[in-house]
Amino acid sequence: MCGIIGYLGEREAIPILIEGLKRLEYRGYDSAGIAVFDHDRIEVKRCMGKVSGLENLFKTGRNSASVGIGHTRWATHGRPSEENAHPHTYEGVAVVHNGIIENYLTLKNELKSRGHHFSSETDTEIISHLIAENLQAGLKPLEALRKALAKVEGSYALAVLIESHPDILLAARNQSPLILGLGNGEMFVASDSPAILPYTRQVIFLEDGDLVQITQSQIKIETQSGASPSRPIHTISWDDSQAEKGGYKHFMLKEIFEQPQAVADTLRGRISVEQGDVFLEGLEDRRENFLSAKRIYLVACGTSYHAGLVGRYYFERFCLLPSEAELASEFRHRNPIIGPETLMILISQSGETADTLKALREGKAKGCPTLAICNVLGSSISRMADFTLYTHAGPEIGVASTKAFSTQIIALYLTALALARDRSLVSPAGTKDKIQELLKIPQLIKKCLGLDPEIQMIARKFSGFQNFLYLGRGINYPLALEGALKLKEISYIHAEGYPAGEMKHGPIALIDREMPVLALATHGEGRDKIRSNIEEARARCGRVIALVNEGDEEIAERVEETIAVPRTQEELQPILNIIPLQLLAYHIAVIRGTNIDQPRNLAKSVTVE
Repeated sequence: MCGIIGYLGEREAIPILIEGLKRLEYRGYDSAGIAVFDHDRIEVKRCMGKVSGLENLFKTGRNSASVGIGHTRWATHGRPSEENAHPHTYEGVAVVHNGIIENYLTLKNELKSRGHHFSSETDTEIISHLIAENLQAGLKPLEALRKALAKVEGSYALAVLIESHPDILLAARNQSPLILGLGNGEMFVASDSPAILPYTRQVIFLEDGDLVQITQSQIKIETQSGASPSRPIHTISWDDSQAEKGGYKHFMLKEIFEQPQAVADTLRGRISVEQGDVFLEGLEDRRENFLSAKRIYLVACGTSYHAGLVGRYYFERFCLLPSEAELASEFRHRNPIIGPETLMILISQSGETADTLKALREGKAKGCPTLAICNVLGSSISRMADFTLYTHAGPEIGVASTKAFSTQIIALYLTALALARDRSLVSPAGTKDKIQELLKIPQLIKKCLGLDPEIQMIARKFSGFQNFLYLGRGINYPLALEGALKLKEISYIHAEGYPAGEMKHGPIALIDREMPVLALATHGEGRDKIRSNIEEARARCGRVIALVNEGDEEIAERVEETIAVPRTQEELQPILNIIPLQLLAYHIAVIRGTNIDQPRNLAKSVTVE
């Protein structure tokens, strides 16, 4: 992994490839490379570090090639190095690859036994060798690709150039995202839509097992078995400007401030105050499957998992259903007792998270009805699930997720409310009250964003510490986890989120003047108990920052710093509470001078296990 761009047309390919790679930088990477035709030969240039370094390699000399492929790499097999950067070539075949070839050592040893020599430590290089062997045996390009991939086990999104066929571009997909872009006399391949938005919004989402041969005027799609499937053309509605910073210093800050609009877009068309009801498009056809559920599993990774932990409260409180939030990476490595009466809710911003996809397949194999909460139209998870509720948050470019989290919570709230209404567990009047409070949330988020100047001051005060402890109870416990995750993701400060009731079972031993404690102390069932935790931290010289509701002077008088947010219903309070935690992490990272939009070692979409 991490980013792929391919072009075939009449224009110069290099500027298009460079621009596409820059638009994929948000995914995180350690090296970059491009392969284009230089007269009758494939020219490859690669470098460690940023795409700007790759761009500099092409500034001397001129290449008017109109076909090429590019890649940003995030190391999986082999250390970050120029030799391991993509594209990888062998005997006139150049390949870029996202994914992991699980049986690459076996294949590599077989190829070595036949006299092949390798120039990298990667699993990707074997693909170029396999294709080249098949071409030398007389197979046509698409057949050479098909036969090569028949030997491969694992996940891949591929783009391939063949020196003897400079008028074609090959592509393939299995368990890693890949799309085709259709332009006017030109074609594109990309791992994500921002890479091609300046040129076209007409895209085809490839399915697992698809093999593609592209010419300037035609796209030929076949399956591994040789069938010719029909793949619909979709129109991407995101405006190109949505993928730009819009005057903000970083994408992350822009996306934090986009949350009022993102939440409003998630709500739009789905609620009716007059009828006291929630409408989830497409759910009606599958309503019986969801109504029969006797248990709910919310399965996700990272920030989406924390949203699932919040959602668990909604399904238990509104729907009276036993609910579990599960880490997708652990879910399928045991024997989950699930079946047709278990509703699985898969949560993923990108819809391409490898572990979540694996969990979804496990659930479907056991007969579970499946519901996806996702932001990306046409993503793998959204296509595979029985029903998808899109968050409509727009593109999220910063690696550290922000608006995805708040919109996922809104989507989970709506889903729980709809299910509760169907089960007659919430009256129209009760639903109307909740909807009226929901409608206030975008404006209340704006009030939270107005705290930015005072949060900057707190950030300056605490940016020099190397450890943080975040404490929360009940529905605020997932917020403690998410707040700590944001801090460590972008500032590289060690931070832990902990259930406050467990503080005396270990973490209290760490508290001193060098361990700031951020306590989520907004109203709710756990508010009085978290007040006691604050006193325990203070008694051990802990420096406490308290997140409270406006007007809570009692706690404000007992701590070093307070952040006061508006009050809403307890179930919706997390959507407001997360805003200052995101801003605090952001401003501490700015002060520490880290790479905020592309933190080290992280990728936006984790598309390999």
